[in-house]
Amino acid sequence: MNTIVEDLNKDKMNKELPPLNPGDTVKVSVRIIEGNKERIQAFEGTIIKKRGSGIGKTITVRKIFQGVGVERVFPVYSPRIEKITVIRKGDVKRAKLYYLRERSGKATRIREKIDNKK
Repeated sequence: MNTIVEDLNKDKMNKELPPLNPGDTVKVSVRIIEGNKERIQAFEGTIIKKRGSGIGKTITVRKIFQGVGVERVFPVYSPRIEKITVIRKGDVKRAKLYYLRERSGKATRIREKIDNKK
């Protein structure tokens, strides 16, 4: 029984995704259907939360739009998600960045992670 569910989930989880971590600035391209038209809309923001595993994995992305904080929860393996690209790697010490909700302006900046690969 359990292997049948695992096999179904593996088929749905065939997307190649970059490593996503809280603090990263990402651009999520979402497929939007309006009537009989279909278009791709980008949502760019900071990952403040990651939850779940397997097919039910989600990320919460936050951005500021016209002075108002906007958060969207994206199921990572949804067929509506076209692609996810990491723009900046964030260097944070927490798994959940809820404290960004109370901050505004320069206080919301996150240090960039610098890889020292040689």
